[in-house]
Amino acid sequence: MLRIILAGGRGERFWPLSRHHRPKQFLPLLPGGKTLLQATAERLVQLGGWSQLWVITGADLAPGVREQLPELPPTNLIIEPASRDTGPAVAWAILQASRLFDDQELVGFFPADHWIEEGPRFAETLERAARLARSQQALVTLGIPPTHPATGYGYIECGEPCGEGYWIRSFREKPNRELAEQFLAQGTYYWNAGIFLAPLGVFRSELSLHAPELFEPLQTRGPQAFSGVPKISIDYALMEKTSRALVVPASFRWDDLGDWRALERLGERGHLATARHVGLDTQGTLLYTTSGEDLIVTIGLEDLIIVRDGPITLIAKKERSQEIKKILEALRRDPELQKLL
Repeated sequence: MLRIILAGGRGERFWPLSRHHRPKQFLPLLPGGKTLLQATAERLVQLGGWSQLWVITGADLAPGVREQLPELPPTNLIIEPASRDTGPAVAWAILQASRLFDDQELVGFFPADHWIEEGPRFAETLERAARLARSQQALVTLGIPPTHPATGYGYIECGEPCGEGYWIRSFREKPNRELAEQFLAQGTYYWNAGIFLAPLGVFRSELSLHAPELFEPLQTRGPQAFSGVPKISIDYALMEKTSRALVVPASFRWDDLGDWRALERLGERGHLATARHVGLDTQGTLLYTTSGEDLIVTIGLEDLIIVRDGPITLIAKKERSQEIKKILEALRRDPELQKLL
């Protein structure tokens, strides 16, 4: 299987630690200082070596990928001509793969910035998905059995069973709390892990059928067309439209590490990175600093996020951590503050 890491994201909700030059996948959030990109590559290399591993990213992030993954063959780093979200990135990667592989080559796409714990269970789930993709000539995605009514993840609704998985009835966007509780109670919904695979020919035919506005310009005009295609996710462009999509339930633990609160979930497993801290009557507060010399002192605080990176200090209520993007929009409007993005 050709394994392709999608490494063009920014992870803005991890600001100020995540910046233009240092997106979430480059951050040393894991034990031993390992980055999310390095952990993803290590997990996939164990399934088949470096020769069948590609990384697709933007030109501005390519030097960081090379630095973090020195073992990656230079020709296996695919550069996006422009940043247009995962839809064009997947289409571009499929076109590059079509020059080298036949239609039955299995191709899998994997986000660079997700946390997965159990390597053997990941490999076993992926093998089940691969068998189903080949036997049904279909697009297969991995679904995470939900453990709580999460409002920060997309959901997949299962339809009729098919082999080791289910035909997908619908994709559902991040729900509110009430709807998430309904999904959990029904037992037919999975969290969308953003991992999907299919034979190369299936990807090409389905992109041509359901996303011609992406696929045809890239196929006929190449890199020159990239900046003009729609900026759209692969879920919107293809996965929500195709009738050839299946979901396989995953048996591994997973987290998409969407914002700062995710570090608490990792911390429950012994991985939480914290600042030097002296506190009085402080509870449920996440503290993080990039400098070992920093000391954060708190008095009478509860359920806050405090992050310090160089000249920037972020202080936010945990329940509003998803709103960091609104702050970044304000910074973009201020010429003097744009350098802090």
